[in-house]
Amino acid sequence: MSQEGRSPSSLRSDLARVRGLGSAKSGVGHWWAQRVTALALIPLTVWFVAQIVHLAGAPHAAVVDWVASPVPAILLILLVVAAFHHAQLGLQVVIEDYVHGDGAKLFWLLLIKAAAIVLGLAIVFAVFRMYSWGS
Repeated sequence: MSQEGRSPSSLRSDLARVRGLGSAKSGVGHWWAQRVTALALIPLTVWFVAQIVHLAGAPHAAVVDWVASPVPAILLILLVVAAFHHAQLGLQVVIEDYVHGDGAKLFWLLLIKAAAIVLGLAIVFAVFRMYSWGS
């Protein structure tokens, strides 16, 4: 391998440089998104669990009235969006690391992204429906 044109601190081979292999810098955004959603989920989950304990045994109408309030409805939507996005990001890492074959990898990545979007939207729609019932 020729050392020409390569800085002494470069760890990439000539072939890797020609092929353009190496960091595409896309992992940084993914890493930050995982951390931010994880941090957001901490207070949202604590709030949600506390509310569920408080509502335990309450009649259905009381739960619908609770969801129909603006603050709980907004916090529930934030919880759902953060949880599904965080889960999708985590599963994406697992698939990228452990599923071999481009076709299978693409299939599972698309399936997980679609499931996160569809299930998340279904729950957000349910929250909006309960919010509109209470109004």
